[in-house]
Amino acid sequence: MTDLVPVRRALLSVSDKAGLTDLAAALVRHGVELVSTGGTAKALRDAGHTVLDVADLTGFPEMMDGRVKTLHPTVHGGILAVRDDAAHVASMNEHGIGAIDLVVVNLYPFAQTVARGAERDDVIENIDIGGPAMVRSAAKNHAFVNIVTEPEDYAAVIAEMDANEGATSYGLRKRLAATAFAHTAKYDGMIASWFGHVDQGAEFPTTLPITGTLANELRYGENPHQKAALYIPTGNQVRGIAQAVQIQGKELSYNNINDADAALELVAEFRDAEPTCVIVKHANPCGVASAATLIEAYEAALKCDDVSAFGGIIAVNRPLDGPTAEAISGIFTEVVCAPDADDAAKAIFAKKKNLRLLLTGDLPDPKRGGLMLKTIAGGILAQSRDNGHIAKEDLKVVTERAPTEEELNDALFAWTIAKHVKSNAIVYAKGGSTAGVGAGQMNRRDSARIAAAKAKEAAESHGWDQPRTVGSTVASDAFFPFADGLLAAVEAGATCVIQPGGSIRDEDVIKAANEAGLAMVFTGMRHFRH
Repeated sequence: MTDLVPVRRALLSVSDKAGLTDLAAALVRHGVELVSTGGTAKALRDAGHTVLDVADLTGFPEMMDGRVKTLHPTVHGGILAVRDDAAHVASMNEHGIGAIDLVVVNLYPFAQTVARGAERDDVIENIDIGGPAMVRSAAKNHAFVNIVTEPEDYAAVIAEMDANEGATSYGLRKRLAATAFAHTAKYDGMIASWFGHVDQGAEFPTTLPITGTLANELRYGENPHQKAALYIPTGNQVRGIAQAVQIQGKELSYNNINDADAALELVAEFRDAEPTCVIVKHANPCGVASAATLIEAYEAALKCDDVSAFGGIIAVNRPLDGPTAEAISGIFTEVVCAPDADDAAKAIFAKKKNLRLLLTGDLPDPKRGGLMLKTIAGGILAQSRDNGHIAKEDLKVVTERAPTEEELNDALFAWTIAKHVKSNAIVYAKGGSTAGVGAGQMNRRDSARIAAAKAKEAAESHGWDQPRTVGSTVASDAFFPFADGLLAAVEAGATCVIQPGGSIRDEDVIKAANEAGLAMVFTGMRHFRH
């Protein structure tokens, strides 16, 4: 094997014809013979190039509606032959097989066919067979053969051929082979996923193909000694933080992206509601509010816990305006996420060089399905997304006193937020904004007390007569196993409780609520978030 291998014959068969004519022109300039099929051959001829049909090379016409055309010894022998193996060379000479030095193939548009909602027969027809076989053959024999599956790599091939009198280096061929095997793995993964999830209807198929494309490497992971990167899952059709356009600010970190995702997923729960602002710190909301205007929503959310909001992540459900941007600029904020932003907002944030502004263009559907994956030692945990929602008619009143309409509205608001708070989660809400949030404690009573303490601190800071937990509704992401957590909420001044119910001590908790004059409703649905 030598480092530089000249390219004398190229086989081109592509569904994505971007850059094809430029590549062909460069190959012809170096005296390369072009071999092609179907639509690719037509495109090359239309560009004025001389093309040898694969059928003329093999001596067999395309057959079975094009299913059989490149699956032939003349093609695969020309690709797979080891050029410095005397026996291989003798076989080539005996059977009249010419070497193929460059294979340019990208595959039938399977993902695009599925995405447009095609019928099953059409989906099946867009499973490529000959293409992957050629790609794998060329990639295996990269010591002598170039395999190009991505139009983005055309320029590198042209540059090397220009620099080496029509030859390419072993280093380039190795890199192209790695890309090619990843290309076929991703393609097969999409097909396997479609058969398992869509065609067979299995939520958890026997084999779970997981593939993705590197979006970018990050500065580091959760800590500086950890490495990190962002990948886009193959076949992804959800627009979220990974697809957001960064307008300004320094590079996003692993933690920034994780926190921004938490903020976006929560504010998406209010995509059809009035203007809403979410403030997140370490993936937990520390303030959420809905109001008549975006600036009012931000100001109300900030008042819940302006200490934790410092250095936080903000997400809103409306295009960002100048006044709201000006208000946000009052404290240090890491990231702001919005569907869009007007020129005034962009100009204000431009003065904050470290603030990252992410425009998502849309908000993800909170009711969408899909799998959530988590790696553990020796395995992968998979579960369906927590897309459960509760409406007023789903609530069961379990106390002597029924909640007022205002309490019911606050109950559903608090319940929606509790779904996005790390367990054990307690959320106090009043008038469409959070009054206190307790997250991630080992017992529910402590979460209730911490949330109340934060509310008391906020009241002292703003000079209020009393904490906003007084007269509030409190949400618990899971049932109260004992009455102590509920009694802590009573101490904080809550008048209404929303919780799943289902504890063996429900009667004790209901009794305590009745004695305190609380209204309490059960949802029958839990929202643990670990």
